[in-house]
Amino acid sequence: MKRPQHGGNLVWAAALAKCSPDRILDFSASINPLGPPDSAKAALNAGIEALTSYPDPNYTHLRSRLAQAHQIEPEWILPGNGAAELLTWIGRDLAQSAATYLCVPAFKDYTRALNTFNATIIPQPLAPPRWELPSFTDIPAASSLLLNNPHNPTGKIWTKAELTPLLDKFDLVVIDEAFMDFLGDDEAESLEGMVSERENLVILRSLTKFYSLPGLRLGYAIAHPSRLQRWQQWRDPWSVNTLADLAAQAVLDDFEFQQRTRQWLTTARSQLFNALTQIPGLSPFRGAANFLLVETQTSSVELQRQLLERDRILIRDCLSFPELRDRYFRVAVRTEAENERLITALAAIL
Repeated sequence: MKRPQHGGNLVWAAALAKCSPDRILDFSASINPLGPPDSAKAALNAGIEALTSYPDPNYTHLRSRLAQAHQIEPEWILPGNGAAELLTWIGRDLAQSAATYLCVPAFKDYTRALNTFNATIIPQPLAPPRWELPSFTDIPAASSLLLNNPHNPTGKIWTKAELTPLLDKFDLVVIDEAFMDFLGDDEAESLEGMVSERENLVILRSLTKFYSLPGLRLGYAIAHPSRLQRWQQWRDPWSVNTLADLAAQAVLDDFEFQQRTRQWLTTARSQLFNALTQIPGLSPFRGAANFLLVETQTSSVELQRQLLERDRILIRDCLSFPELRDRYFRVAVRTEAENERLITALAAIL
């Protein structure tokens, strides 16, 4: 079976571990272990009857609720079938540029979307341990930039002060903020508040990681209405299904779940980081999201294999990030008991 490009492929992992997929403890996909929230489950149950009708093609209520959350008009919001669907249309837009600068290592779907439309990609390496932004000097005219914040897979968070000058250097700047919800208001470094002032800025968000709903597929973009109208004309109708629409509206009002998640993450991430530093041969990087990148002195692929066969634990190898290759792996932050199980298994092997 072909090695997966993304985390969370439990069928592939179960084949190696010789067990059923539901026996795998998954640290490879960075999904909130506290969800799905009860508010989402209630909305899904109540929405079954609505499946007899087509979704609202304009997603009027969902866009209005998202707009309220971001204090912007609804026409500046476009929901999608996961952030991945919207990334495809972002790739089509970026391909119109003379060149797209891509900070690497980078999420594999970025190159997928860019290559689909034959975009010219100029990689910009990020160097450990600080993963600082490149200087971006001598940028050709009509160039674009694609990056995510917090950064995947390093967990690096760049400040608004670091990112804002880039809007003057590039014709189009796309910032994937898929993990920004995990940060509280006092920590978030989102540029969402600048979208209405800067037509060349696109913000991409995901609702599935924070609310533990990856199977529903729901993301959204915040951008100038003319750009979003163009994407709407490109894509298939009814991209977002009725249940995803209803669940999203429900979780946006679930402030108790949001607060509980952020409180859990602050403690659990710190504990996991400290425990990983105590294992010989491992060097974790501090991060702002719900995952940690770890440098290893041994093969991450071999370590992944042993964890699956011995303990039915799946970590994310970094082979899909060519700059990292076989000396790094990524782990999600999970519950205290699950994190302890990972640490015990890693220590036994290393």
